[in-house]
Amino acid sequence: MSDKKSTEGIYTDFTNKMTYGEYLELDRLLTSQNRLSNHHDEMLFIIIHQVSELWMKLILHELRAAIRSIQTDKLATAFKMLARVSKIQSQIIQAWDVLSTLTPSEYMEFRAKLGQASGFQSYQYRMIEFALGYKTKHILAIYKKDPVLHQRLAEAFQSPSIYDAAILALNKHGFHIDQQLIERDYSVPYETNPTVEAAWLEVYKNVDQYWDLYQLAEKLVDIEDWLQQWRFRHMKTVERIIGHKPGTGGSAGVSYLKKVLDHRFFPELWDIRTKL
Repeated sequence: MSDKKSTEGIYTDFTNKMTYGEYLELDRLLTSQNRLSNHHDEMLFIIIHQVSELWMKLILHELRAAIRSIQTDKLATAFKMLARVSKIQSQIIQAWDVLSTLTPSEYMEFRAKLGQASGFQSYQYRMIEFALGYKTKHILAIYKKDPVLHQRLAEAFQSPSIYDAAILALNKHGFHIDQQLIERDYSVPYETNPTVEAAWLEVYKNVDQYWDLYQLAEKLVDIEDWLQQWRFRHMKTVERIIGHKPGTGGSAGVSYLKKVLDHRFFPELWDIRTKL
């Protein structure tokens, strides 16, 4: 096929038509990488974090929709969304491999320019933690500078997590769940409950009977597994670049990141594996 024939029909006149760049607002997107230093590698640092924030935006979009689907007993709809979250998580994990090409010497050339700005302050990451059930009230103080954002975070903090929605689904499907969990304050961190463990154990012992609940449980385990892998790669990348220095935002750095690796979002789903 000639070059002329292969390009026939391609639009070239966009005088009154929307272009690809306009649809994606690329002018705004690609002019948002503003280095505060003249160091070459600051561009890498900015782009990695911006891309991760875009992926987190999509994770939140999917998680919120999945929670609504579970609450309305549309479990099959939620499965697609949760599977997509897991795929997104794999992309974010791989981003650490790119950032780890930044050496300690290179990072020190522009680290001071960050001031107290830190990934620790990522409000989207906090919203993901809230959506998964990890509620830490003291974190909200970081966002008081922006009243609108603070209100959004406060609302997310008070809202049911995806695990709360899953527990209510167990109750709707006839499992006995403590009434205090059905009516609980969602801002209070979830603690392991024997009725929830018994329900999940029954689901795993009777997979054919409770196939949808079993699939929901496995999708949640996938997400927690990937998130812990993300946390581990985060910790190792930070250790590789700054060692055990404090974070720019005032956190303890690597020691803090190691500590959160011990946290579990969906404890009963892990405990039952020993008891099956």
